[in-house]
Amino acid sequence: MMWFWIVAGITVLFGFVVARGAPYVPTRRKLIDKALTDLYPLSDKDVLVDIGSGDGMVLRAAARRGARAIGYELNPVLVVVSKLLSRSSLVSVRLADFWFVTLPLETTIIYTFGDSRDIKKMYHKAEQTASKHKKNLYFMSFGFAVPGKKPLRRDHSFYLYKVKG
Repeated sequence: MMWFWIVAGITVLFGFVVARGAPYVPTRRKLIDKALTDLYPLSDKDVLVDIGSGDGMVLRAAARRGARAIGYELNPVLVVVSKLLSRSSLVSVRLADFWFVTLPLETTIIYTFGDSRDIKKMYHKAEQTASKHKKNLYFMSFGFAVPGKKPLRRDHSFYLYKVKG
């Protein structure tokens, strides 16, 4: 009977997160590595913000390249998993709703696996951040293009946009 309540609790938790954002869908490491090398060559000069960081795969890929990586995740289970797997001083994982946070001034690139419902709003928040910080930044989306915006580059399911500040 206890297992039923555990499974029910996890199901409700993941269901709540899906109602607020995209579902947890892990991206293959090989694809992320290629995107962070070919599409946007991430370096130790970058600060990557991952919207809905899930298990931290993108954060760890960024840290392997020397970049600082900050993840925002709604699901507390995935925050714990991400923290356990991401044992680098370059990685920070925060249990927070992206819509209610102010992104760090040092942000150079925002990464997301958004969905068709929210991708345009996410891009708009990137525009607000670039304008507020008075600097250009990049927005990389996996899986979904931003409607009405032309990507700077595209590689398979990844779209890279330059957001003017």
